[in-house]
Amino acid sequence: MKLAIAALLAGSAVAFSPSAQKASSSALKMGFESELGVVPPTGFFDPLGLLKNADQERFDRLRSVEIKHGRVCQLAFLGYLTTWSGVRLPGSLGDVPMADIPAGHAAVFKVPPFGLLQILLLCAVLELGFWKQAEGSFPGDFSASPLPVGWFADYSEEQKYDLRGKELNQGRAAMMGILGLMVHEQLNGKPFIFWG
Repeated sequence: MKLAIAALLAGSAVAFSPSAQKASSSALKMGFESELGVVPPTGFFDPLGLLKNADQERFDRLRSVEIKHGRVCQLAFLGYLTTWSGVRLPGSLGDVPMADIPAGHAAVFKVPPFGLLQILLLCAVLELGFWKQAEGSFPGDFSASPLPVGWFADYSEEQKYDLRGKELNQGRAAMMGILGLMVHEQLNGKPFIFWG
């Protein structure tokens, strides 16, 4: 559990990073203070120095990872909330009925190894085969995927930029939210402070 929390913290560190970018004469060194996601009161936040002397390609890679982690954490938070409220899918995982799988962290130990393997295989198939970054587009734009993803309405460029910023910030909140749920569950068995 400690390893999972440490990995989650390390993966979300890019989301919150201020470090002063020194002016440079090199064309490869860029300042990212005006990029999407730089919001008050923190501004540009890079406490680990992951973007020190970074170029645009490195920034785009880290931003893509941040968006992906944010999307996964949004789904994880909703899944945590759904299972904790008692909702289960019908059927079974091998010889274990879905109704017998507990909510929260305990589910990891109740799901049979074959079920965990199925989850990992699905993640690998989506990652390697379906989620394709659109060439030359912003990080996280998977419109080159064979799956129907992308904009479902005719938005202006300004609206798209605004929605991308909202998704980025909601993903950051979800990363902190799922971390908080996992920590609270480990501390007292109650991840939600409003359910007793």
